[in-house]
Amino acid sequence: MSIGEGWRNLFENWPETIPRTGILVTNYNETVPFKAFMISGSILLVERETPDSQGARKVLIAYDCISAVKLTTPLDLPRFLVMGFQAP
Repeated sequence: MSIGEGWRNLFENWPETIPRTGILVTNYNETVPFKAFMISGSILLVERETPDSQGARKVLIAYDCISAVKLTTPLDLPRFLVMGFQAP
């Protein structure tokens, strides 16, 4: 599985119990805070709470251009079991 496929799988299977908010980090080291997202086969659409410096509120990005997703909501680690994570 490629990195892009891994990110697509994560967003496609995002559980309802985890808030759909966070910060997307791109391969270009750009950070994009988001309050919601929508998926497609090869591109992720994220919605920003406030516009960026160019006035954009929506960002479309290829899954393989995502390097990290930061979650801003405080959650206990066991809540991530539904996302496929497990203790070592």
